[in-house]
Amino acid sequence: EVLKYEEPWRLGANEATELDLYSDATIQDKKIKNGRYILYCIPHKDSWTIVLNSNIDSWGLEPDPSKDIARFTVPVMKTNVSIEYFTMVFEKKETGAELVMAWDDAEVRLPIQF
Repeated sequence: EVLKYEEPWRLGANEATELDLYSDATIQDKKIKNGRYILYCIPHKDSWTIVLNSNIDSWGLEPDPSKDIARFTVPVMKTNVSIEYFTMVFEKKETGAELVMAWDDAEVRLPIQF
């Protein structure tokens, strides 16, 4: 009831969730310059569209697609563990990290290479 498919969804409470990249990165074969961005998603039944946007210092979620830097589609994986609170963590990988986002029995992973 809280999450509606096909509508933008903020990835946190209050201020927009920010991602600071201290070096250039590659996400799904797209080159992303170092800098400060906000993240939001558009959930679909079997995937999420993760949006990297330059509308920093924004409150809540007021999507401005003209400031989208990139969009990434990641599959939703169902887990055996139910997470009560929306959670975001980075997992270190050999070539960078994965941004893991999980809630209830859904998990998505966005690989980031440095």
